[in-house]
Amino acid sequence: MKCVIVDDEPLAREGIQLLLRAYPEMKLAGCFNNAAAAGSYLLLNPVDLVFLDIRMPGINGIDFARSLGKTTMVIFITAHVEYALESYEVDAIDYLVKPIHPERFQKAISKALSYFNLLLQEKNDTSIEFGSQAFLFVRADRQFVKVDFKNLLFIEGLKDYVILHLSDQKLMTAMNLKAIHQKLPPELFIRVSKSYIVNTTYIKVFDNNNIYIGEQEIPIGNNYRNFFFETFVKDKR
Repeated sequence: MKCVIVDDEPLAREGIQLLLRAYPEMKLAGCFNNAAAAGSYLLLNPVDLVFLDIRMPGINGIDFARSLGKTTMVIFITAHVEYALESYEVDAIDYLVKPIHPERFQKAISKALSYFNLLLQEKNDTSIEFGSQAFLFVRADRQFVKVDFKNLLFIEGLKDYVILHLSDQKLMTAMNLKAIHQKLPPELFIRVSKSYIVNTTYIKVFDNNNIYIGEQEIPIGNNYRNFFFETFVKDKR
């Protein structure tokens, strides 16, 4: 998988390069200290993944991410936690806060590799064959897998794909979040942001900004917050 690093801090670029040495499948194609230089390079040299800072001189990372092609993945790496929600709005693969711990970096790389491997597979016209009020079948790894709604914790959208987070595994399939949302029973699943659909059965803890399912922190989008509190919260009072 080809990748580049875009960060205006030399030490940050060096740190990411050191972490990447543990992953031979990652091929570093270049390092850039600003988005404009990276953009010029990517016009002629497309890559699969961009490690991207947010606060940089000139074009910031969020705006630069919006300019990238649909198949180019982004992992934001920044010292500023306040941009986390906005990063999901541009379909970022992950959001890492400096200083980066190797274990957290490994999780982000694993997620990117899963997405990349799916892109290499032959696309099918549909990813859902059939279902019912209790389950559906999704196409994953070139086979159909039964997904029981009772075991489906939440769904995460990544561009034109979704990751189904089950109680015992994760499945990735070619479908956008809107399409799969239409196949789910509305009394059980609620969309809480541009990138997440949550099984309300598993909502045990939440605040004004996030829902917590196990160790997963799921952001509540600004455009979905009122709907979440007016439907899910009021119904539980």
